[in-house]
Amino acid sequence: MHPDFEIPMKILITGASGFIGSFIVEEALKRGFETWAAVRGSSKRDFLQDERIHFIELNLSNQTQLEEQLKEHSFDYVVHAAGVTKCLNTSDFYRINTEGTKNLVRALINLKMPLKRFVYLSSLSVYGAIHEQQPYVEIKETDTPQPNTEYGKSKLEAEQWLESVDFPYVILRPTGVYGPRERDYFLMAKSIKQHSDFAVGYQQQDITFVYVLDVVQAVFLACEKGQTGRKYFLSDGEVYQSTTFSDLIRKELGNPWWIRITAPIWVLRVITFFGDKWGHITGKISALNNDKYHILKQRNWRCDIEPARRELGYEPEYTLEKGVPLTIKWYKENGWL
Repeated sequence: MHPDFEIPMKILITGASGFIGSFIVEEALKRGFETWAAVRGSSKRDFLQDERIHFIELNLSNQTQLEEQLKEHSFDYVVHAAGVTKCLNTSDFYRINTEGTKNLVRALINLKMPLKRFVYLSSLSVYGAIHEQQPYVEIKETDTPQPNTEYGKSKLEAEQWLESVDFPYVILRPTGVYGPRERDYFLMAKSIKQHSDFAVGYQQQDITFVYVLDVVQAVFLACEKGQTGRKYFLSDGEVYQSTTFSDLIRKELGNPWWIRITAPIWVLRVITFFGDKWGHITGKISALNNDKYHILKQRNWRCDIEPARRELGYEPEYTLEKGVPLTIKWYKENGWL
């Protein structure tokens, strides 16, 4: 067949309306994939406006319904980016992150979907607070996970279940992902614009970040080169101190005057305790919740990305110095700041 008439590869992206998922959709289109965006009926599609996108509604909470929704399709690749990072009820982490993954994979197996690769977006949070004694060392894949958040535990359960099935999966474990459209780090930028910054704890904190487009790069490298059963950490390859991110945000906002408050860990514990309580009263998830306490308390976020570099050819292109200006620029241009 003439190459101009080759049938394009078909890719399914769950969580397509989300922060990372929407960027994966854009890259899939650039690469010429027949791109299917899995969304819920209630999902906003603000960042899914390209007319080439095919939409499919999937109910990840019901395996039987999933099989019905997927039975007419044959995908070459599935990127599972759907999930939740904060919930009012602990059980929802496991219902969505763990059981949702199981239901999707079981449906694909039962349908005998001829997948080349299933890429699962997990998180560095599956490891929790390890190597917390200075000098900090990188978290490696040979370390034993000890997740200290419900989010991390639910992601780890999904990972461990994937290990038990005969399936062509690759797992990516990004550290803190930031970039345009991201809402949690945006709150930090909004706070700084309003002249305040908040740091936690007096002990040195080594933080790692990864720009969203570097995560996207890794997703497609995993599709092309990932070995079944492998798990890869993702960061930008640098290590930062706890104030670096907010310093760069302030610079991009024109250095507004600010008050930086550094509070002891116990103050954060009090704030997040009441944040959780208030969330349950109002029905709205607080950004400062119980999981967030453990995340902010953790001092060591170093991770070893050499396997991703060596096996996938992953090379991060965006340090904070490059990524933060692009992010703040987007927030400004889109009326967020």
